[in-house]
Amino acid sequence: MRARVAEKREVAKGTLLVVFDLLGEEVEFTPGQYFFVTLLDPPYDDERGARRHFSVVTSPNERGRLGFCTRLRDSAFKRLLVELPIGAEAEVEEPKGSFVLPEDTNQRYVFLAGGIGITVFRSMLRYIAEEDLPHRVTLIYSNRDRESTPFLDELSELDQTRDAFQLVLTMTEDPSWNGETRRIGPELLRDHLSDDLRSYAYLVAGPPAMVDSIVETLHGAAVPEERISADRFSGY
Repeated sequence: MRARVAEKREVAKGTLLVVFDLLGEEVEFTPGQYFFVTLLDPPYDDERGARRHFSVVTSPNERGRLGFCTRLRDSAFKRLLVELPIGAEAEVEEPKGSFVLPEDTNQRYVFLAGGIGITVFRSMLRYIAEEDLPHRVTLIYSNRDRESTPFLDELSELDQTRDAFQLVLTMTEDPSWNGETRRIGPELLRDHLSDDLRSYAYLVAGPPAMVDSIVETLHGAAVPEERISADRFSGY
């Protein structure tokens, strides 16, 4: 479907938020899904073309809008995004994918995010808050430093206003940060999750190497495979 850029802003150093107006169309999706974007008549291109997929960063309640966030890199597609003006048109496809907010609200969840992997969880957490759903979630969110952490203020506010949500931030390369600085691993998980690690269900999103490392850690802690869902952000 045809869409128009309605909002575009930097939400952290090197991270761009783009929100499309669907021009009267509405789409239904489950938080955590992704969608394809095709830029129209690009002035330059690379071997990967002008079509990419992104996790939806907006809530399903924003019925006539779809948004994504991306790290800015030196690729033709990313340069096009930077230059794309408000009001520019693109083609978007309906969201799809199986990495989604679970329906079971009796289970306690741990969301594990590295960098831009936060996008899927931002959609989930906004929807949980808007609908006042009873999901109990601990978000463990790793970044290099505060400057490059998307949605830091928004997540911190959510941590203060929702009893069923706990935010654990770790900044691995921020000398002025007084909080957690370790990478996500078994010791960090055991220090911040009060009970047996096997009692939680885990959703993991971020760069492939980070996701693989966390999944291996969870396997090492004897967390059952069915309690682990992973979404690897390969980037481009």
